[in-house]
Amino acid sequence: MNKAFFKSLMTTQLPIAWIAGVRLNQWEENKVSTKVKFGFLNQNPFKSMFWAVQGMAAEFSSGLMVNAKIQSSGEDISMLVIGMQAKFLKKAVGKIIFTCDQGEEIEAAIREAVATKQGVMLTVKSRGVDEQNDIVSEFEFTWTFKVR
Repeated sequence: MNKAFFKSLMTTQLPIAWIAGVRLNQWEENKVSTKVKFGFLNQNPFKSMFWAVQGMAAEFSSGLMVNAKIQSSGEDISMLVIGMQAKFLKKAVGKIIFTCDQGEEIEAAIREAVATKQGVMLTVKSRGVDEQNDIVSEFEFTWTFKVR
């Protein structure tokens, strides 16, 4: 994954996230981060970032890694978010970076789904931090994996 491919994916598959300002920040084998900058198009009436924009950026940080791990497994596996929880700890203004660093756990869940041919659920966390490195929000996404 690189920034050009991410832009292509976003503008063709989910343009609302691109318009809201969701961008790829960093890609590593077991850690993916996205960023979004507070602005006119993603604000709420309280002069902070709308919670759904934070949710999109957070989901992408986990979902991109989930998709990459499925592709590298070589198996035909479905992936789906079946649950989400969020905590909002500080007003989201400025640039917010959402990071998911659970690549190894995602890989293990995919291996389990392949080995057992059963659906496997995994809750993955994405934490959003501001430019002062303060946590502004935390999202937990429950992903399910199943071999088709």
